[in-house]
Amino acid sequence: MKLVTAIIKPFKLDDVRDALSEIGVQGMTVTEVKGFGRQKGHTEMYRGAEYVVDFLPKIKLEIAIDADLLDRIVEALTKAAKTDKIGDGKIFILDLEQAIRIRTGETGKSAL
Repeated sequence: MKLVTAIIKPFKLDDVRDALSEIGVQGMTVTEVKGFGRQKGHTEMYRGAEYVVDFLPKIKLEIAIDADLLDRIVEALTKAAKTDKIGDGKIFILDLEQAIRIRTGETGKSAL
């Protein structure tokens, strides 16, 4: 099993969700986060005053999957989240040792 964590631009969430649903992803956790990468934030004007936005709004997706789906999920995430502009995001893949469905007590792949 794998845990796929993706950081994407907020306006790409619907596209990513649709792409993942098409390949059979049944659930994910979505969190609104703030952060920065190489773009290091940007400067904005508000009521005539200039200020620096250090942390940009992003969406963090966490998806627990069977390892067999990994390549398809990474491909779908990459295609759906890509804008060809700086700040498109990152995908992180971690090994997932165990999953347990609280309601039924199922473990492993059947708990996903």
